[in-house]
Amino acid sequence: MKNIRDQENLAGKIVLLRLDLNVPLKNNNVIDETRIDKIIPIINFLLDNNAKILIISHVGRPNGKKNSDFSLKPICLNLEKKINKKIKLITTDLHELKKDKLFTDKKKEVIFLENIRFYKDEEANDINFAKHLASLGDLYVNDAFSCSHRHHASVSRITEFLPSYAGLQLQSEINALKKITTEIKKPSTCIIGGSKISTKIGLIKNLTFKLDNLIFVGGMANNILNFKGFETGKSLKEENCEDTINDIFNNADINSCKIYYPEDVSVGKNFDSVSQVKSLNEISDEDMILDIGPKTIENINKILCKSKTVFWNGPAGYFENTNFANGSSEIAKIIDNRSKENYLYSVVGGGDTIAVINKIGYLNNFNFVSTAGGAFLEYLEGKELPGIKALN
Repeated sequence: MKNIRDQENLAGKIVLLRLDLNVPLKNNNVIDETRIDKIIPIINFLLDNNAKILIISHVGRPNGKKNSDFSLKPICLNLEKKINKKIKLITTDLHELKKDKLFTDKKKEVIFLENIRFYKDEEANDINFAKHLASLGDLYVNDAFSCSHRHHASVSRITEFLPSYAGLQLQSEINALKKITTEIKKPSTCIIGGSKISTKIGLIKNLTFKLDNLIFVGGMANNILNFKGFETGKSLKEENCEDTINDIFNNADINSCKIYYPEDVSVGKNFDSVSQVKSLNEISDEDMILDIGPKTIENINKILCKSKTVFWNGPAGYFENTNFANGSSEIAKIIDNRSKENYLYSVVGGGDTIAVINKIGYLNNFNFVSTAGGAFLEYLEGKELPGIKALN
């Protein structure tokens, strides 16, 4: 896979740059800039090398129809302020665009195409649509790892028609994920949360082959506690997953991967409650498990102090209520301290997990923070990503 840094002469070339700027919007304002901040390096790299940048991206699911609610305009305005350059947003029908009509204003170095998902041909992976897109530039750069699990025209098909390269962020993402898959420093630990085991079963099974410790927290841990015969009251849990959990424990045992789950918990009667710490044999029918307890946090600390690699996906509790954010906050602090002292290589992924560490101000303290979502999980499951395959 060629990296854009391998291209010696970019001056004057039109670079089709595929980004994932699918950020949350409210009243035409960006309310989470994380994904925008992550693409600044590739923008600056291309501008420093005197390239012209034609950005391809999307927001939401407009289902192949133009919809002003999913316009990229708020993102253009946000990025303008960050790079201190005027950006043009092209709203003309993409099928009518010609390469020689794009950068007629020499002052314009960055142009956005309007939401690529306004065109049904994008998600249909239409070859003619991809060919027309390719005709608008001189080379293609994929810096949208988070879209690379999609068989979409601007992700996997376009590479058939242009010299194609991996972007800086995409390469960083792959390098980071290799450190928790194929280039692991051991002992290695995964802290995994979320509500449903079934949605992450492929990931969990694959990690038991690679990691030394697997720590269950959050709603997912409730399923483990239930499986082990503990009362979980009104806690969030998944039905009919006993066989799945049994397979996880069997796989872990075969591969010498130790499984940990909460020793104590923080409960409430509802999501708005004040927290109360209880041991596992004290949980009543009316209790909801909404966070891990202090003994569990201490145990996680001991495990991480012996680890050289950690991957964290899924908060430890219902962090939306600060009464139940302590577990996630303490895990973040432990990883932060170990990472800063270079004792630990840390990777974090998943929207809720990022929201937690962003909320408490630790976002920049991890070695790598992935915003990739589905692509992130599929890569860790060992699946081949179409967007990556297309660059190889």
